[in-house]
Amino acid sequence: MMLQPVRGANETRRYAARRDTNRRGLRGIDRGLAISFILLMMVGLVTLYAASYYNAQDNGGALSEVTSQLFGVAVGAVGMVVVLRMDYRTLAKPWLCGGLLAASLVMLALVAVPGIGKMLNGSRRWLRLGPVSFQPSELAKYSMIIYLARALSQKHRDVTRFFAGLVPLFILPGAMFLLILMQPNLSTAGSILIVTAVMVMIAGARWRHLGLVGAAGAALGTFYALSEGYRRARLMSFRHPFDFMTNEGYQLSQSLLAFGSGGLFGMGIGQGRQKFAFLPYPESDFIFAVVGEDLGWVGCVAVLALFAAFLFFGLRVAMRCEDRFGSLLAGGITCMIGVQCVLNVAVVIGMMPTTGLPLPFFSAGGTSISIIMAAVAVVMNISREIR
Repeated sequence: MMLQPVRGANETRRYAARRDTNRRGLRGIDRGLAISFILLMMVGLVTLYAASYYNAQDNGGALSEVTSQLFGVAVGAVGMVVVLRMDYRTLAKPWLCGGLLAASLVMLALVAVPGIGKMLNGSRRWLRLGPVSFQPSELAKYSMIIYLARALSQKHRDVTRFFAGLVPLFILPGAMFLLILMQPNLSTAGSILIVTAVMVMIAGARWRHLGLVGAAGAALGTFYALSEGYRRARLMSFRHPFDFMTNEGYQLSQSLLAFGSGGLFGMGIGQGRQKFAFLPYPESDFIFAVVGEDLGWVGCVAVLALFAAFLFFGLRVAMRCEDRFGSLLAGGITCMIGVQCVLNVAVVIGMMPTTGLPLPFFSAGGTSISIIMAAVAVVMNISREIR
């Protein structure tokens, strides 16, 4: 008779959970998370068409931006299938976690090299792989979350100690912050540090230690914002955009005019006028202004309510997950999407200086939508193990 290996109680439960997860497929996913995700995807595609059909006619047809986005959605769907069929704990393995992190850092460094990184609108943020452009910072955000979830779930990690526990956790995010800042892309770089701080706070870091890190980050951000003339001009223009309509304040002024034109109920989907070559980048960084003009205040509240629902269900998964790695991973991914949404909306309505940060699920960008979909699949995967 062949003897079976003896497993501990915890290992037996984990093995059974992994086997059950592989059998369930899509079953067991948090229903609220799935519904809010699907609604955001659908509303995002409709809004993207409304925002891009006019300018897209110069690039091959009114549907060219949507077609490109659908290609990213298709890639993201494949990624979701792969992620949902695997055990999310595989992401904690050193070879995979370290590989994603190393690849992200190498690609971010390559972006900064003239001739390799693709320059567009004064920023070098893309790598071109044949006919496809890829934005490494999108992958870097989520590879950093996986790294932090793994590091913070280790038993020997004591985040209550400042120099021995907390400071080392900010070394790699800090390096990634500097590489992205060189592009320059302050908003994406800042979102990485914000989510890092949120994750170590969730893991039990002391408030006074986080206050010290936050003060240092604020000092660095202030120095960066004031170190160049165009950054100082952009900072002043966000406070009084209509005084700078001929240069730095033009984009924000047109965005505010879009919200004013939309009023309470909007002008109707696709009927807004600011996207007719008045508002720069209506399909990407300022797509929320198109929501405001086409759907009005009611539409803006509805879109933000969808984001709030997604964040609620994502954070609920994080709080209910009994596995520390899974809890931190779900919380980090959800917070990254939430922080990106808040920063984008704050810029578009004039509460922050203008920066290039897309709105998740809405802004055009195949890299962004495919990686976000794969990241959401990780949260869905974690939700299946909650009883």
